Amino acid sequence: MRKPWIYAIAMTSKQDINPSRTRTITWVDPSISARNPQAISGLEYLRSIRDGIITPPPVAKLIGYKIRDVEEGRAVFELKPEEYHYNPFATVHGGIVSTLLDSTITASILSTLPIGQSCSTVEFKTNFIRPITAQTGTVRCVARKIHIGKRLATAEGQVVDVKGILYAHAVSTLMIF
Repeated sequence: MRKPWIYAIAMTSKQDINPSRTRTITWVDPSISARNPQAISGLEYLRSIRDGIITPPPVAKLIGYKIRDVEEGRAVFELKPEEYHYNPFATVHGGIVSTLLDSTITASILSTLPIGQSCSTVEFKTNFIRPITAQTGTVRCVARKIHIGKRLATAEGQVVDVKGILYAHAVSTLMIF
């Protein structure tokens, strides 16, 4: 059994050769960029974020994803994986990938909704195919609607790299209100 003081010495020397890194995040008051469903359609709102007219929500700044394309029933977001996305296994945490999928899938449904309607995730199922690291390079999440009813919608999304290699996919049910 290791002696506690030996472990402390080992940890100290490891930290000395591996300096810490810093990341600063800046965002605006979320109430300024929040969608007013009574004033703008989902598609207009998402295109306004993509085009820089409306500031992205704080979660987009925190995670680092960006809207690359949006049309009715389809959305494409991108994320450049970084070390600060890592879990204890030195790969991008599944929660980051799930957030990217959930945000893109929700956008694919939101893009179909007129003024006066909004949506929210009620069920979400993700499959992780292979790990993502900073060396993977930019990943793209492509989501599309499957079905839109009066109160519920379903959609799917895939996370792929620039070569089209699949890293994760998900299906989601959203409530329309």
